[in-house]
Amino acid sequence: FFFDPPPADKPKTRMKLVCTGEEELVVGIHCIGMGVDEMMQGFGVAMKMGATKADLDSSVAIHPTASEELVTMGVWGTSPQVSGAVVSPLNGASPSEPKLKSKM
Repeated sequence: FFFDPPPADKPKTRMKLVCTGEEELVVGIHCIGMGVDEMMQGFGVAMKMGATKADLDSSVAIHPTASEELVTMGVWGTSPQVSGAVVSPLNGASPSEPKLKSKM
């Protein structure tokens, strides 16, 4: 027996990635909803290790879970997913501090 409630009846979860610099270094992850406390530990470790958006994009999503949304999240306002990060520090590039471009 498979139980699949209507979408309006399912608990809602909201997530946001905060990235900076050309390499899109992940500097913040915001989540609210049921069970997010359990998934945040792993993402916190990834952030401490210098994870970039490219690292999350290259991860295998665990389905069906809410945490899969963080590793399949596209760029704000676009679809399909596109990332500006070229090479991940976890794939051999040297990690760097975020670089902000001044428009002045």
